[in-house]
Amino acid sequence: QVQLVESGGGLVQPGGSLRLSCAASGIIFSIDVMGWYRQAPGKQRELVAVVLRDGSINYADSVKGRFTISRDYAKNTVFLQMNSLKPEDTAVYTCNADGLRARAGSGSYWGRGTQVTVSS
Repeated sequence: QVQLVESGGGLVQPGGSLRLSCAASGIIFSIDVMGWYRQAPGKQRELVAVVLRDGSINYADSVKGRFTISRDYAKNTVFLQMNSLKPEDTAVYTCNADGLRARAGSGSYWGRGTQVTVSS
């Protein structure tokens, strides 16, 4: 079965950096879109950054200029480089793979999330 596993979260001081990784495992044929979402306590989940089907990238305005998303197509992996982190970036960051086609099935898949805490 398909599994998305995030890594790289942790505790960092304001102004610091973290690099998140998400690897999709299983017998996967292709993935159309990969991206990152986040949810803070008491708030709705929001889009952080995604790589669309045509290869274009969308960022949330709040992270534009600070975060960079990239994708390793051969390894079915997506990364999120987060620089100049702020306390308001604190959230559970979750990876999404949409339009995923695998032997076990197809559809939109979510990881379980990784905690990012920005605090002094």
